[in-house]
Amino acid sequence: MEWILAPWPWYVGGPLIALTMFTLLYVGKSFGVSSNFRTMCSICGAGKTCDFFCFDWKSQSWNLWVLLGAVIGGYIASHYLAVQQVPEINLDTVATLQRHGFESAGQAYAPTELYGDGAFSDVKTVLLLLGGGMLIGFGSRYAGGCTSGHAISGLSNLQLPSLLATIGFFIGGLLMVHLIFPLLF
Repeated sequence: MEWILAPWPWYVGGPLIALTMFTLLYVGKSFGVSSNFRTMCSICGAGKTCDFFCFDWKSQSWNLWVLLGAVIGGYIASHYLAVQQVPEINLDTVATLQRHGFESAGQAYAPTELYGDGAFSDVKTVLLLLGGGMLIGFGSRYAGGCTSGHAISGLSNLQLPSLLATIGFFIGGLLMVHLIFPLLF
């Protein structure tokens, strides 16, 4: 059990990801999680009001199983295979986050100030989570896919748009952390 509970080294995880990507390429599929939202909207009848959702969603139903497996696997991993849920982060990062009001930094897996039970009683937190979710949803559709789709699947297919999108994700993340985040908190 110890080898399952410990983080896997890059030389194990990397080839497993590559094997998955080669298998998907071989069978003519491409990996991406955000495309499942389009599929679910199409299944629920959104195609009646918007042409974007008019497509053969049955050809994408395999990806819903991938999403379901990721959710179930995440649940099993976090509830039954996790020894310590607190990631080790740099002490300078912990100090900076605590200065911004995140007292749980370095002590919890996710900041309880944003994801704890009391977070939903704060209007600012709810607006930040809803706004961030809308921006992520819109951004992933506007970019033609999410970070995993572009950075893993698109780059493995040597697609220039995926390289540009991945560079944009990193630039956006840096701008968020260093410029916008301090203004919000």
